[in-house]
Amino acid sequence: MGIFKKLFGKKNEKEKVVLEREDQPDVHYIADEDDRMNWAMEKARLTLHYFKSSITEPREDQLYFSVKAKIEENGIIEHIWLGEPSYDDDGNIYGVVGNEPADISNVSLGQKIGVAENEVSDWMIIENARLIGGYTIRAIRDGLSEEELPDFDQSLGMIIDEGEDHFPVDFNTPEGAILSIEEAYNENNLSKALTCKNFRKEAEFMLGNMTNLPMDDEILDKTAEVIELSFVQHMQENGMPDFNNVKRAFRREFKSDDHCLVTEYCTFPDGRRTLDKVNTYRENGEWKVLNGES
Repeated sequence: MGIFKKLFGKKNEKEKVVLEREDQPDVHYIADEDDRMNWAMEKARLTLHYFKSSITEPREDQLYFSVKAKIEENGIIEHIWLGEPSYDDDGNIYGVVGNEPADISNVSLGQKIGVAENEVSDWMIIENARLIGGYTIRAIRDGLSEEELPDFDQSLGMIIDEGEDHFPVDFNTPEGAILSIEEAYNENNLSKALTCKNFRKEAEFMLGNMTNLPMDDEILDKTAEVIELSFVQHMQENGMPDFNNVKRAFRREFKSDDHCLVTEYCTFPDGRRTLDKVNTYRENGEWKVLNGES
């Protein structure tokens, strides 16, 4: 697995540690309680469908695939990158161990092993020399200083930008809600776009930012109606945005358990790039889109 000069892992320690090994890649450890790493692994699981479909039908610009798996031995956990990944008919993932494990001995360099999908902690694809996925790599990179970044990036030998995230288009995640309304825009389907919004919660946030006066249901309902009418009028007069063939990457900032501010990085087919901050809110188990940054 010559593509990596550095491999990454985790164990239960308070601080980040780099284990340097002669003739083996360095191993970066980050504490299990690190929110950045936990989100990286969650993001990998939420977008694993894209990795699976890409392995099944790889594109010409997809030149490298690898998956990171959680391996356990006597209560000790190590996360190891597997090369040459493939799926069996039951959805299990097989791959070749790409580095000598640092903390466990039940697998070894070059061994082909299989893991269940729920043991996957990350995946990566190199598309046009760019890193797609590789969320734990990005989490480690985000924790480096400006002085450390050049050597780190050079050691990997690939372009690391915002990437491209492939969340399912549904209301199960904040990102999925944003993708749902953008899909409605692409279809020029106003009715569908309206189902992606929560105008009442948007009214509540707007009024809360404008005044400290108590808000009753009548005021909220009337404000929500005005916001919805304004949204409809804007779409009818100006048309819906075009998100066809746009590459997107997302970052989250939770304001509360049910309120998430999402930063969406978009790269358009003409090379134009935008950054937008979008409020999303979860109600009755579904995330919906509100207005921009509050």
